Amino acid sequence: MILPLFVVLALQGTPQAAVAHAVAEGIAGGSFPGAVVVVGTRDSILLAKGYGHFTWSASSRVPRPDSTLFDLASLTKVVATTPAALLLVQRGELDLDQTVQHYLPDFQGKGKDQVTVRMLLEHRSGLRAFLPLNKLTHTAAEARARVMAEPLRWAPGTHTEYSDLNMMLLGWIIERVSGMPLDQFVHTQLFEPLGMTQTGYRPPRADIKRMMPVGLWHGHAIQGKVMDQNAARLDGVSGHAGLYSTGRDLAHYAQLWLRHGALLDGRPFFRPALVAEFTRRGPVNRALGWEMNDTTETVNTGRLLSDAAFGHTGYTGTSIWIDPTRDLFVIVLTNRVFHPRTGWSITRLKRVRGEVADAAVGMLDACLAAVASRAANSC
Repeated sequence: MILPLFVVLALQGTPQAAVAHAVAEGIAGGSFPGAVVVVGTRDSILLAKGYGHFTWSASSRVPRPDSTLFDLASLTKVVATTPAALLLVQRGELDLDQTVQHYLPDFQGKGKDQVTVRMLLEHRSGLRAFLPLNKLTHTAAEARARVMAEPLRWAPGTHTEYSDLNMMLLGWIIERVSGMPLDQFVHTQLFEPLGMTQTGYRPPRADIKRMMPVGLWHGHAIQGKVMDQNAARLDGVSGHAGLYSTGRDLAHYAQLWLRHGALLDGRPFFRPALVAEFTRRGPVNRALGWEMNDTTETVNTGRLLSDAAFGHTGYTGTSIWIDPTRDLFVIVLTNRVFHPRTGWSITRLKRVRGEVADAAVGMLDACLAAVASRAANSC
């Protein structure tokens, strides 16, 4: 019988050592130069640590969970756009079963009158996955018009296709309903109330030095420029990408979902019923905005997270998984897109994520065992 890596290492040391080993293997394999891992429960942090460096140079900075800014890429979909939609639903200002055309009349074309807001969140609108807007258009206004005019590829509600276009549209719906630009809405209505002080779009130039690089240009690390070129075409603010954050801020966010929408002091922020609705498994292992854990696969989530776990990944090398059954979250942030030294960087990163997730479960189990033996007060 072949034991999972975290079990082997736990026999030699601790689950924390298993995390360190998995990340070190990812760095040594050339997948990414640096990473931040944060593991915790609804009210505790079990591990928060940075590994490696900003670049392949050992003289560059070591990433920090509390201050290093990561380009979240598609985590934007579940850290900004999805909770913004949930908040507007909670306020009675957004109807998930209303048509997109009701909010965006310029969303015209055959079959589009049947596309609902819920279908955008489920990725069942019938739209294709991607458009190279940076090549097809020259301005943010042109890019928006191009998405609005994009024809459906499938009948609404009949096919699941993970699509950036869905979340672009949802971002524009949020702006129309709230009367505020998306970046302003999520800053004032979500991140400030949640204490996520280092999360947002278009970070100021003063923060460039603490941003993980996302590329190399003539030997110089690229910092402060969003990796996603469609988000860049949309002036850095979009429902599908463009958000920056730290490991610590994302931990606060994950804990909110583990507490069924309650703040640390117990005050409700999201209604528990809406949290349950947005994280209920739907077609093809998807919920509303979130991806559900596929327990038949071990990539990204390992072997031990429950089938109730939900999360998301980002192209730049970011991921967040939240397991309400185990009361556990696992955040792995890397800059996989910075000049990888292997042609299999995403494959190696997926393996690292799975091993870290399994080690996180081992960490929690060890903590619970310590509580049971009265060696500690809580996890």
